[in-house]
Amino acid sequence: MDMEQQKRKGWGLFALGLVVGLLVALIITSIIFRKSAIFGDDSFMNDRVLGKVQSLEGLIHEKFYLKDMTDEELEAGLYRGMMDALDDPYSVYYTMDELNSLMDQTQGIYYGVGAYVSIDTDTSLPKISGIIEGTPAEEADLRANDLIYKVDGQSTQGLELSEVVALIKGPEGTTVKLTLVRDGENDYIEKVVARRKVESPTVKYEMLDDQMAYVQITEFDEVTVDQFADALATVKGSDAKGMILDLRGNPGGNLSAVVDIGRMILPKGLIVYTEDKEGTRKEYKCDGLREWKLPLVVLVDGNSASAAEILSGAIQDYKLGTLVGTTTFGKGIVQQIFSLGDGSAVKMTISSYYTPNGRNIHGTGIEPDVVCEFDGETYYSTEDHYDNQLEKAKEELKKQIR
Repeated sequence: MDMEQQKRKGWGLFALGLVVGLLVALIITSIIFRKSAIFGDDSFMNDRVLGKVQSLEGLIHEKFYLKDMTDEELEAGLYRGMMDALDDPYSVYYTMDELNSLMDQTQGIYYGVGAYVSIDTDTSLPKISGIIEGTPAEEADLRANDLIYKVDGQSTQGLELSEVVALIKGPEGTTVKLTLVRDGENDYIEKVVARRKVESPTVKYEMLDDQMAYVQITEFDEVTVDQFADALATVKGSDAKGMILDLRGNPGGNLSAVVDIGRMILPKGLIVYTEDKEGTRKEYKCDGLREWKLPLVVLVDGNSASAAEILSGAIQDYKLGTLVGTTTFGKGIVQQIFSLGDGSAVKMTISSYYTPNGRNIHGTGIEPDVVCEFDGETYYSTEDHYDNQLEKAKEELKKQIR
């Protein structure tokens, strides 16, 4: 099978994107299967089902050839199977260790190689969606949109995103070998990348020529709100005539973080609203007291997802700025994490979200106002990493500056 055929083939289920809204709700749940104490009369977990589960457990312990399964592994598999039955790639079960790892990442500090990882919709393989500056990932020349085919020789086929991330992370000072599929290459690429503590600077900013400000948000974590507020204060104090807001490669993150950031720049009105299965609507609003009044250009691409789409969608609806780049990822649903009381948890899709004008962009994404495909060949072949999309954003911003 050639490389193009492998890239087109879907491997496994489409795993989770990064979380829109880590709003943890406590659910006190026992894991003891006592039908009379826990399950109602209409529960599928009846005596027949419990007997079947016990029969399967016995068969696995007695007959399964490939490996000895522990009770803990079988128990986790039972819960994962229930979540898989939902046929929703964003609804997953987390063990205690997986949940702790997830929470570490949302705080902006974690141990790994310094690359953002998401799932490629065409192949269902994990892919690198962004690189943190000054990290081992940048030093090893990992690139956005590299598909991760193997981690230390283990195939990523059929793995959930959390499992892939767990394989990449490891003790500080060790290394991990990534086998990658890269556009333009005729064979696999192998990169040995060091692991170390990564403190993710989720906001980067600088002043460009012609008094244009550049602000990049790489992810919406707990630390992002204060970082963006600092960046915005610096921009305003630098007599900027306009701003480029770069959301390319931003996989999303915390719903409350993007709402707080929206309140720093959006006009009075809705930022976003959600609707659950009962039709209950929850609105997130802005008072408009800090509305951005200068020209604004927003850079987006196919890796701009969830919370990044909430912000860029609101900016587009209010005509507050011009979107430049390519169509965004298209994740218009919201997940919530529910504790199961023993350190484990499930993340479950609970609602859809809508832009201020009532758009749900799930599966379609947001179309930019100015389409500009990224020229990766030029970017990676030039010493100064010539960024044609950024240059296009500068061009558009200059048109608006008076």
